[in-house]
Amino acid sequence: MQFIDEAKIHVKAGDGGPGSAAMRREDNVPHGGPSGGDGGNGGSVIVVVDPNMSSLLDFKYRRHYKAESGEPGRNRDQYGAKGPDLTIRVPVGTVIYDDESGEQIVDLSEKGVSFVLAQGGIGGKGNKHFATAWNQAPTKAEPGTPGVIRTVRLELKLLADVGLLGFPNVGKSTFISAVSRARPKVADYPFTTLVPNLGVVQLSDERNFVIADIPGLIAGASEGAGLGHQFLRHVERCRVLLHMLDDTFTTGPDRSPISDFHVINAELESYAPHLANTPQVVVLNKTDATEPETIAEHRAAFAALGVELFTMSAATGDGIAPVLERLWSHLVNARGG
Repeated sequence: MQFIDEAKIHVKAGDGGPGSAAMRREDNVPHGGPSGGDGGNGGSVIVVVDPNMSSLLDFKYRRHYKAESGEPGRNRDQYGAKGPDLTIRVPVGTVIYDDESGEQIVDLSEKGVSFVLAQGGIGGKGNKHFATAWNQAPTKAEPGTPGVIRTVRLELKLLADVGLLGFPNVGKSTFISAVSRARPKVADYPFTTLVPNLGVVQLSDERNFVIADIPGLIAGASEGAGLGHQFLRHVERCRVLLHMLDDTFTTGPDRSPISDFHVINAELESYAPHLANTPQVVVLNKTDATEPETIAEHRAAFAALGVELFTMSAATGDGIAPVLERLWSHLVNARGG
């Protein structure tokens, strides 16, 4: 299934039905009088969070959503029926913005939550409401009010406990494959991960957390370089970030683990300043292909910054367990105990 995390849709609530301007014409009502009923209210467009959905793929094929209008009022004081509401289902973590102003309308980050995205119109009053002592046979009836029309933009921000960060090809996909049942594409060239992947990590004592493999970031990502801010949004909700580095580069001599560390953190802060305060576990990966002396030098360089550098090999599994335990300890603190 395709992973779609952005969509634009047009919604229209149903119009209110018009009121009736009928008059009584019955043998057992000698004086007659107004008998027009009210129109029914229009149906609303309601967004409901569906935990079984994982992307906005449905909105790729359907862009327009319209609820039904209310029925007109009828004679003999009969009210028109209300138009049925139209329900739109979205995955957990969907944020809805007004397309014209860019203002956030609602953040649907919890299961089972619903939100009225477009309110239905109000049915018009029938002529019986306008009878007075001076006008006992009014012919006036109200039209219904129109339903709300709006164009909105949907963005999906994954709900994960841990977000994987790093330059392309540092081993994030290999890591998430090793610690969960997620099976992202793994290859020896950059940008093999083109969509975020979620996996559930199972620890001992029935402990578990959700981890998200975010496509690789590069300098300028917050401004759209590489895969850019298209996927940076998926780390906004993460409680902990796992920052992966390596020293087996294939992209040139200008990079080092510590320079990569600074570049990625600068992009995070530029995109969303609060991410600078999100706890990070920093890991040097691919130690099976790195000299011990080089690893020691990197540890010392990060220690000078006050950063503890973990080491592991996602390919062989060496060093993974301490990394997972440190992630868990941060999550316990983030959850408040």
